[in-house]
Amino acid sequence: MSKPDHGMNALGVLALELAGGDAPRHAALSSEQAGELAERVGRDLAKLVPGVSGLDFVFAGAHFDPAEVLRPGWPIHRRLEELQMRAPGRSQGPRLLAFGAGADGDVPLPFQADAGLTGGGLRVVPFLLTGTDVAQTQAVAEALEEVLLAQGMAQADTALQAQNAFGAQIEHARYFTLNDLAAMMSMQYDNQGLAVLWPLIETALMAPQAEQWLDAAPEPLLRYADSEVRMALFDPAGWCAFYNHGSGDCDRLQGIYEQYLMRQRQMAAVLEAHGLPVLFVHCEAGQDARELLTR
Repeated sequence: MSKPDHGMNALGVLALELAGGDAPRHAALSSEQAGELAERVGRDLAKLVPGVSGLDFVFAGAHFDPAEVLRPGWPIHRRLEELQMRAPGRSQGPRLLAFGAGADGDVPLPFQADAGLTGGGLRVVPFLLTGTDVAQTQAVAEALEEVLLAQGMAQADTALQAQNAFGAQIEHARYFTLNDLAAMMSMQYDNQGLAVLWPLIETALMAPQAEQWLDAAPEPLLRYADSEVRMALFDPAGWCAFYNHGSGDCDRLQGIYEQYLMRQRQMAAVLEAHGLPVLFVHCEAGQDARELLTR
């Protein structure tokens, strides 16, 4: 897998694997709870990579679906970066900056998770490590890439703190870099029969200026370019023509066509969860669908 450019920061998540499929009761932690959990997460990471303690540790006390974190431009982590840059005390040594809900319990907008993506069994809590010395930050980022996937289980008291604070039954709590999380999501989509879609998502994340096609019959026809995905939308006759079904077979294949439309809707929902807008392009029999998608 190609590696994204995260600038000079180390980006990661505390991944909470939920038991029994129950969503956490609390979308976000209070500022005090966020600070307490951040202290334990920072301690865990520093045990694995000692250089962590020399950097600013920035923590969002809110949980998200992995797809919300794996979006082009890494918007949630970029928000943490902006907050870190605005926080006072930049020249006074490493800081722990934890952000939670306001005194009224309201979750600040950048940390409001998508209510439509709450059903999954894995929730992720984002964090960022950064410092004024680029080489130092880079060394920590590379070390985290080396150790987290194999050794990144959260300490028992950290997992318990997260469980109590978020109001969730947590099976496992562990740390991932964003590259680790992307690799894990790739395997998950593979298990769900969506492996063909991952190259488009990966391109949007890792090389957003590039172009990527899904052109593998009988799958839907898609093209990623210019930060959006264009998907060919065929009527029954156009679908029969594009996928080389004889015209006499079209009526008999109505059920397969319906399954094809369901597959399109499934793919569009996954892409949109990753922050990729999907534009449906009408393609009729006799038109060049691939050419239409490049307009």
